Amino acid sequence: MSEKSKINRIRNIGIIAHIDAGKTTVTERILYYTGRSHKLGEVHDGEAIMDWMPDEQERGITITSAVTTCHWKEAEIQIIDTPGHVDFTIEVERSLRVLDGAIGVFCAVGGVEPQSETVWRQADKYKVPKMAFVNKLDRVGADFFGTVEMMKEKLHANPLVLQLPVGSEDDFNGVIDLIEMRTIVWDDETLGAHYQIEDIPESMIDKTRQYREQLVETVAEHDDDIMEAYLSDAAIAPEVLQSAIRRATCALKLVPVLCGSALRNKGIQPLLDAIVRFLPSPIEVPPIKGINPETGDTVTCKSSDTAPLAALIFKVSMMEGRKLSFVRVYSGRLKAGDDIYNPFLKKTEKLSRILRMHANKRDRIDVAGAGSIVGVVGLKLSSTGETLCSAKHPVLLERIEFYEPVISIAIEPKTHADQDKISQVLEKFLAEDPTLRVRQDEDTGQTILSGMGELHLEVIISRMQREFNTQVNVGKPQVVHRETIETEAEGNAIFDKEIAGQRQFGAVTLRLKPLPRGSGVRFASRVRAETIPEIFIPVIEKGVMESLESGTLMGYPVVDVDAMLVGGSFRESHGTELAYKVAASIACKNALNNAKPYLLDPIMKVEVFVPEAFMGEVIGDLNARDGKIEAIESQAGIQVIKAVVPLAQMFGYSTVLRSATQGRGTFTMQFSHFDRP
Repeated sequence: MSEKSKINRIRNIGIIAHIDAGKTTVTERILYYTGRSHKLGEVHDGEAIMDWMPDEQERGITITSAVTTCHWKEAEIQIIDTPGHVDFTIEVERSLRVLDGAIGVFCAVGGVEPQSETVWRQADKYKVPKMAFVNKLDRVGADFFGTVEMMKEKLHANPLVLQLPVGSEDDFNGVIDLIEMRTIVWDDETLGAHYQIEDIPESMIDKTRQYREQLVETVAEHDDDIMEAYLSDAAIAPEVLQSAIRRATCALKLVPVLCGSALRNKGIQPLLDAIVRFLPSPIEVPPIKGINPETGDTVTCKSSDTAPLAALIFKVSMMEGRKLSFVRVYSGRLKAGDDIYNPFLKKTEKLSRILRMHANKRDRIDVAGAGSIVGVVGLKLSSTGETLCSAKHPVLLERIEFYEPVISIAIEPKTHADQDKISQVLEKFLAEDPTLRVRQDEDTGQTILSGMGELHLEVIISRMQREFNTQVNVGKPQVVHRETIETEAEGNAIFDKEIAGQRQFGAVTLRLKPLPRGSGVRFASRVRAETIPEIFIPVIEKGVMESLESGTLMGYPVVDVDAMLVGGSFRESHGTELAYKVAASIACKNALNNAKPYLLDPIMKVEVFVPEAFMGEVIGDLNARDGKIEAIESQAGIQVIKAVVPLAQMFGYSTVLRSATQGRGTFTMQFSHFDRP
């Protein structure tokens, strides 16, 4: 087989969705029907192959993205099953960064839910071609067409309906294929492994023709050949239509929509066919670009085994105490035993083993070519977001953006033995999870752990106890604030000391000014070279920026501040970088104190789903929590209340909501911005 046809058969896809839409169940069915597993793993039984961590099995949710490979009709499908919970959004972000295609799974009852929007936007950000699978059509209240409409409204997507459901809720038993114009009905006795091809039911012929016409019309808008055939009323062969849909999907113009019920084993084989037919291979997506760190020139990394190596570490995991790096190979080949170069660290590391992953199981392989997603053992220094390449052809790929944590807890070891282990254990978690932060509180001596939400920190504590047998006492969750200033103010400082026999002098005057929310921190200089020589301006800026990392109120980072260097003085032969850096830091702290500093709270975007009867009570409670109601929408028999609420007011909200709505209310929450409560 030629190299090109081999890479052409690869499909790197991710399954993305809101929590509880059925991502892991879809993945489990894919593994079963492709022969990768011989038993249907169920999430609710804690037996899903892709949810292999004990915490995932207990909670019935996906926490960490798992990688696996399966084969379908000569194609090699590499799948990443991602979490749906907002606390683990980074897992989705870094997976989408390395994927060539994504399948958005939507619950036919809930439609497009808040986290569905978040992950869809993440896929848009990385220009990932997408397909949609409307799941749970067997559930009471399932609405396939309503979900398609929500995709247009909420996601601004251009959905292309390829299938219609036959029956609904308890009567759902198959789908109509609008390309081949036939009905597919699954056999329950063989767990959906076998299905029959039947004629379209009489009662649905008109509706099918209408949607087939819509399908051809929509594709014709994006394809000249189909437009020509459509205008001349010529018959369009299924293969021609499929090729046109593939081109439009890869060009991000259309989103093919399929439907089924993964739990009832219906709809998965056509989904697999659609993955192979409509989602791109590594050759069909635009080649990734990087920068040559030595020359600054743009480097294009062609998807070919013979091109120079370019690979990205998108995730690091500690498995059985060993560091396992998950790598996407964009171009070239990784070989076990090779020396590879990390241009970010400017260091060479040795690859000891390459592993093809199947959740937490793995097979050793000797070589991984372009388009592969593999596990790598032996990289001691390299971490998430860093590039691997050859020293002769260095290239730096764009790093992955990480999110800032919004919630903290204090932890302290229970015994002396735990005291010794705790820092090593946390180091391993920090290597795995870029959204986790650890610091020591200077006043109390406690270790402060910061993360993306209560569940995120809960899982970390649980893993400390389970995987590393480290017992800790945990304090109440605390909100991670930011600090800013109310008014313009100046601060000055003179550093004039003799250190190691040398006089060190620096004098700095700074003016701080508040900026609009979300502006970040800026620095500029207005002094002339005769006041302070230009050589010292960068160290003054460094001193200011370091000082703003820890505010004067409670030590939180300072944001939305403009720092202007407005004055100072210089002494010939005594002026030093150290003196100006220290003076800038002290002047900055003085200015902060004079500028009326205050705290900013993390404000969360909250969506509460409640039956209408409980609306008044829920809205009253949100108002009491300093929440601002932004919208109330009606959706499939329930009301959706959209609000923004300070995070500090949301601790324990799930318990309050359950008791106020007799257990029928649910909510989702994600970080919006920092502001005054």
